[in-house]
Amino acid sequence: MSTAVVFGGTGLVGNHLLKILINDDYYSKVKVFTRSKIEIIHHKLEIIETNFKNIESLKDKISADSCFFCIGTTKKNSPQKLEYKKIELELPINIAQICKSNGISSFVFVSSGFANPNHSGEYLRFKGLVEEELKSLSFENLGILRPSFLLGKRKQFRIFETIGIYIYLDSYPLFL
Repeated sequence: MSTAVVFGGTGLVGNHLLKILINDDYYSKVKVFTRSKIEIIHHKLEIIETNFKNIESLKDKISADSCFFCIGTTKKNSPQKLEYKKIELELPINIAQICKSNGISSFVFVSSGFANPNHSGEYLRFKGLVEEELKSLSFENLGILRPSFLLGKRKQFRIFETIGIYIYLDSYPLFL
């Protein structure tokens, strides 16, 4: 039986992931690091509340076989440039480094389609830079997921994402 740690368990992807992990017999324990309330109750679930300001203080609790990193933000939710950079670039790299030093063999990162360390836009550049750092850490198993638009019910309305999804699905109806 294995243990998983999840960062970002309250977002669209992370919430679905938690449901899958707690119903998977492969995992006997799922530790979720969160700053928001988790509405799922399950005997496998261990909720570790944190504000992510001092991730080093959680180093001893970041122990598992697999890590799933699903944290992401928007510039609207993190309008300060330094805060945005900490969430999108520094936090995933710091957590990955802790995971590697703690012997976690599998790391899965939810990135973005078109991520590129040389992109002029911060979002795609930061995702690309994180991907490069993850590759350099040489995890035994590394998964980099590059979704385009995320379909699902969100807590917050995102106008540009909604427009993009509508255009995309109108152009490619086979994906419905």
